[in-house]
Amino acid sequence: VALVGIPLGICALGFTGAGIAAGSVAAKMMSAAAIANGGGVAAGSTVAVLQSIGAAGFSLGAKIGLTSALGSVGGVSG
Repeated sequence: VALVGIPLGICALGFTGAGIAAGSVAAKMMSAAAIANGGGVAAGSTVAVLQSIGAAGFSLGAKIGLTSALGSVGGVSG
C-alpha cells in the first residue's frame, strides 16, 4: 500500500511527471525554497527529492528499503 500510496500522495501535492503543478502545494514549497536559497532550489532539498519521486517514482533501492522496513512494521502490527 505504501509503495503506491506515497507516490500518489506526492502527486496529489503537485509533484507530477510533467513538473510542478501551478497553484499547488508543491508550487508554494518550491517558491519558498527558491526565496530561501536566493532564487534556486538546492539539489537534494526536500522539494528536489519530492519532484524526483513525482517525475520518476521510487528507485529500485528505495522500493526494496521501504518494502523491508514497512513489511517488518506490518508483521509486528499484525
